[in-house]
Amino acid sequence: MTSDPKSRMDVTVLSIAGCPGAALLEERLAAVAAVLSGIRVSRRVIASEVEAAVAGMCGSPTLLIGSVDPFAVPGEQPGMACRLYRQDDGSLAPAPSAA
Repeated sequence: MTSDPKSRMDVTVLSIAGCPGAALLEERLAAVAAVLSGIRVSRRVIASEVEAAVAGMCGSPTLLIGSVDPFAVPGEQPGMACRLYRQDDGSLAPAPSAA
């Protein structure tokens, strides 16, 4: 049985080398992938401001679904800084919640 390509979700994790938030994001993606089938995760280490701008990375880590950053803030500039995400309880963490 083959999977329906329409049900596949391509997810990309953009991060700088050694980003502590990237490991947390990977853990949360693994938890989501254990529940939802069809998630394909790719990873890309960003090494320069220019590369961050081209890739659309507005802080590390950045999660792209398809090629869209669902957590993007209008007017936010691409960059190599650490990124924080608002959690369900209003607190901040270095990765989006699994929800």
